[in-house]
Amino acid sequence: MAPHAVSGTMKAAIWTCFFLFFPLILWIGYQLSPIAIEEMPLLHLVGFAILLIILALIPIVVGEVPLFLTQGVSLAILLSFGLFAEMVLTLISVIALMLKIRVSKDNLIRIPINLLMFSTISLICGSVYYALGGGHGDTRLLQPGVIVPILSHELMYFTLNSIALYMIQVSIYKRKSSFITPDTKWEAVTSIIVLPVGLILYVLYEQLGIVAIFYVGLPFVVLTMILQLYHSSQKVNKYLQQAAGVGHQLTERLDTQGVLDVFLDKVSTLFPVDYAAIVDVNGESTLKILRVIDNQNFVAVNTEMNIDNEELLSYILKRGKSQCYLTRKEWKHFSNTHLHPSLQSVMCVPVSRNQKIEGIVVLASTTKRSYDKSQLMIADILASYFGVAMEKARHYQETKNRSERCALTKLYNYRYFESVLEKEYASLDKGELSSLSLILLDLDHFKKINDIYGHQSGNEILKQVADRLVGIVGEIGTVARYGGEEFVILLPNMDRGKCFELAERIRVNLANRSFALKQHIRDSHTVQLVKVTASIGFATAPDDAEDTLDLIRHADRAMYVGAKQAGRNKVAEYRKTS
Repeated sequence: MAPHAVSGTMKAAIWTCFFLFFPLILWIGYQLSPIAIEEMPLLHLVGFAILLIILALIPIVVGEVPLFLTQGVSLAILLSFGLFAEMVLTLISVIALMLKIRVSKDNLIRIPINLLMFSTISLICGSVYYALGGGHGDTRLLQPGVIVPILSHELMYFTLNSIALYMIQVSIYKRKSSFITPDTKWEAVTSIIVLPVGLILYVLYEQLGIVAIFYVGLPFVVLTMILQLYHSSQKVNKYLQQAAGVGHQLTERLDTQGVLDVFLDKVSTLFPVDYAAIVDVNGESTLKILRVIDNQNFVAVNTEMNIDNEELLSYILKRGKSQCYLTRKEWKHFSNTHLHPSLQSVMCVPVSRNQKIEGIVVLASTTKRSYDKSQLMIADILASYFGVAMEKARHYQETKNRSERCALTKLYNYRYFESVLEKEYASLDKGELSSLSLILLDLDHFKKINDIYGHQSGNEILKQVADRLVGIVGEIGTVARYGGEEFVILLPNMDRGKCFELAERIRVNLANRSFALKQHIRDSHTVQLVKVTASIGFATAPDDAEDTLDLIRHADRAMYVGAKQAGRNKVAEYRKTS
């Protein structure tokens, strides 16, 4: 139950009801109980209390539902010592459970809610038990006068408990909830299981005394611990299976961005997180957040941090090992950190490659003790999968770039451009595009530049031209190196008029802005500023071309005939004549 879902007014009302009615409920329970305090064997009650506390602290977990087996012992206490003893010892076990989970200040409202709920249910069910003629010390369980009040008490207890939990969810925490849930079904199964255990404990206690707690309670506790250990192993196996599935999904992704997205998405569903981040170790002094899930909206993607100002992550880098903190008290001595103060549980897992830490995975929750050692182990395994997947994606991307890109200009090469052209022309034929324009550009007198300034300078100009073209075209088209000093630009959904405007903008940019040459062969060591112009031709499909070869050939013809032969530094368009 999330504490932040309860309003301040509701909290005040709950605490007021607690202080007004809780003592009254206990007093009524004592008045209804036929057994006075002085008649109760204190040592025996302590034994039952210890058994209740142990069972409350080690619930059996089925799926994600914790099952507390205390109801059977509470029933035995009611039948032997009366309603008041059952109420008090049950509340002691509830308080012990609260102490174990260490309810935070923001979550203190759970204390009055639980104490009021359990005391009220005990009082009502005990009243029903007495009203139906229930007594104490009678072990003739086959007699209707004995067993009917007991069964009625248990049925009433289960019913009221289900109603109370539903009302708390809907009325106090304002959550939409079904009355019958998996928790309800398992509670019913638990009630059926613990009923005979409680009756056996009651009968043996009446016959043997305090030793019955050891005969029934000790095996019950041992069985509960075995089941809990079994659940823990099953939980780890489930995590391992899920981790293996995440590993397969990561290795299937061949791009680094996809690996980052899949990893953070899967980790945030596998573990309870209010904050999750993949932090890149950028050199020796800078950290950068590559991906983040932040319920507080406190940290943004691409946030850069100085290592000296990030004490927690600096400690993880120096230590070189994963670390899990269960509460904020354990890590609050790291005064300088980007983590929000509301976070409690934190897991930090380094991601290594070649024995060097290249990143850190940070998972955090606003709830105390959200993580354990098994989860830290799983996070370590996932971080290893993540590191391998990132390395694979980087290698694939590098290989792909080498096969698709020009090594000098970093533009797409003509081989890749041809595949894009075929794809876009197919879209045009299907009617998915209204037009498809192609610009062909050739630098004027480029051989002369190489002769005067050297081939290295020529390469400098080609790289600068490529950068300018990418800057001008942006996302609206694909820029590629056609070969030598020629470049080609493919523009989906761009008509003839818009294409001319873009081509003219490119021509003016190249002609009016000088190119700075640093690595030239001239005697002067100063930077040389060189003017370079380009002849540009373009064609537009479907008006000017019937297929991809037509589109390229006609743009090439426009460039040479309409621009080069017409004096260079011009833009020419191809128009199909009928």
